[in-house]
Amino acid sequence: MTAAAQGGIGALKVLALIPPMTQLNTPYPSTAYLTGFLRGRGVNAVQADLALALVLTLFSRDGLTQIRELLFALPPKKQKAKTIRQFLDQFDRYQATIDAVIRFLQGGDSTLAHRIVSRTFLPEGGRFASLDAYLDPDDPDGGDGLAWAFGALGMQDRGRHLATLYLNDLADVVRDGIDPRFEFVRYAESLAQAQPTFGPLAEALAAPANLVDGLLQQLTAEVLHQHQPDLVLLSVPFPGAMYGALRIAQQIRALAPHCRISLGGGYVNTELRELNEPALFDFVDFVTLDGGERPVLALLEHLANQRPLTQLVRTFVRELSGRVLYLNHNEADIPFTEVGTPTWDGLPIHSYLSLLDMLNPMHRLWSDGRWNKLTVAHGCYWKKCSFCDISLDYISRFEMAGAELLVDRIEAIIKETGQTGFHFVDEAAPPKALKALAQELIRRGVTISWWGNIRFERAFTPEVCQLLADSGCIAVSGGLEVASDRLLKLMKKGVSVEQVARITHGFASAGVLVHAYLMYGFPTQTVHDTVDALEYVRQLFANGCIQSGFFHRFVCTVHSPVGKNPQDYGIELLPLPATTFAKNDVGFIDPTGVDHDLLGKGLNKALYNFMHGIGLDEDVRQWFEMKTPRSRVARHFVARALDGGGDDSDD
Repeated sequence: MTAAAQGGIGALKVLALIPPMTQLNTPYPSTAYLTGFLRGRGVNAVQADLALALVLTLFSRDGLTQIRELLFALPPKKQKAKTIRQFLDQFDRYQATIDAVIRFLQGGDSTLAHRIVSRTFLPEGGRFASLDAYLDPDDPDGGDGLAWAFGALGMQDRGRHLATLYLNDLADVVRDGIDPRFEFVRYAESLAQAQPTFGPLAEALAAPANLVDGLLQQLTAEVLHQHQPDLVLLSVPFPGAMYGALRIAQQIRALAPHCRISLGGGYVNTELRELNEPALFDFVDFVTLDGGERPVLALLEHLANQRPLTQLVRTFVRELSGRVLYLNHNEADIPFTEVGTPTWDGLPIHSYLSLLDMLNPMHRLWSDGRWNKLTVAHGCYWKKCSFCDISLDYISRFEMAGAELLVDRIEAIIKETGQTGFHFVDEAAPPKALKALAQELIRRGVTISWWGNIRFERAFTPEVCQLLADSGCIAVSGGLEVASDRLLKLMKKGVSVEQVARITHGFASAGVLVHAYLMYGFPTQTVHDTVDALEYVRQLFANGCIQSGFFHRFVCTVHSPVGKNPQDYGIELLPLPATTFAKNDVGFIDPTGVDHDLLGKGLNKALYNFMHGIGLDEDVRQWFEMKTPRSRVARHFVARALDGGGDDSDD
């Protein structure tokens, strides 16, 4: 009888891994949640972040030496690439500065900022060109340069921004000379995202290991030797983490064939729901869907001989015949109130890198600072938006926890990490829950800084906004999507532009930064709609309602209302290819025939400038390369809405 059979699931050792790439400033929370939950159930669970470990190994003195050796072996023509030539010419300076820069970005050597901002300490490659025309990298004559960009920044922020550009230069060298798929976030993303077959991934995984692969294999071997796990959980939140996860699995198979491997996470939950690809199971033993707590518990009980294979929950396996089988024993999920407190024990929380890609004070929060990630509620309380995957568990199953329990978790996390910054990673944190949480934080005298995602609800009155600010709220993000009342209604957002203006202004007046998620290319959106939407956005910036935003192109997914009922949105879906692997994005024909890609360039250029306070008094048509109609939006629509007017007529 095995030790697991004698001691139950408590005799099994579980290792949860974060594969490359997720984010570098703070741990992705999936392993922290699962590790905390499993420990609460008596399981010997540990975790490691191989994404961070890979970056710290690659971008070190030894790592740069290995990069140079491989670049010297390239054909002479490829060595002439601008990024590679600059790196080789300046190699001694890169090697002399890399460890110090990493330490500075980890917060370990603040005085180095003085040397970095001198512009004589670091070698400067192509990424630094943006400093010479900061407002528009495509227009060398159009910017105010470094003095303007750094005018409001302190020494540390200037140093972190320059150090981030330096690190991005090095990433470009790796991409151009070592691994064309390399990115800090979207690593080899195209191999996995909406790929109907496993072929592209299989081909990449069968290729000889390059330097990045080899370092990842080495790190996997080290963590296996350290922990000797019986089960490895690979968390894949994004398509850009799938290739790295399977390279890790490949190494585990080679070094520890007895170890079982399970794959889960946001990408799996979204794109692999119809998995029918036996070849994937050459790398992993199990693929689980949706909230991981129940499936992993069931899996552990199976490995401990306490549950038959047929009673696994939301789990794909490969039968001996080679057929992929989906097992879903009817069993209730673990209630949100019982998932426990996430733990960061085992993760090097002081080794993460605070990067400063963008100087906008709101936009920087995603990459700057180590935030304790926590969920106020599971799922979305609204779950009506037509572009959203509302049929999936992570949105459709809504559960809340009481404020007292949430603050208990917050206090436990502060005690463990010593850090009081929190990012609430909800789909949309409920106003009622946030209000109760704020009151409980204030009642207990718990001092934190927090930010998170919300819906721009009427419930966020100026008084509630101030209460949240008093409890430590520093920023909120929310979906304005297409700033058009017609399209917002079609999207079933349940908000209007006027309402969003008032709510965002309420937050801004309370000293809370506001980020707006913006969308273009939604079905039936015309050029005129797009110009009008940008005018609304301009006015929101000009009136101090929002401080940051991001435009993304609408993507129709098979799990959204648009994908399920395209006729309701005036579009025709394109046939999907035969799929055995990933299934998510679906093409469509929009009868408007608008060139949204061309419009997108103008939208993003405008937004980039708006976030730096530029062009807020100018006609929005200037941002587009194509001729566009004059906006139909009243020039002072937002200002009047804030005063209680909201006149839609033109001036």
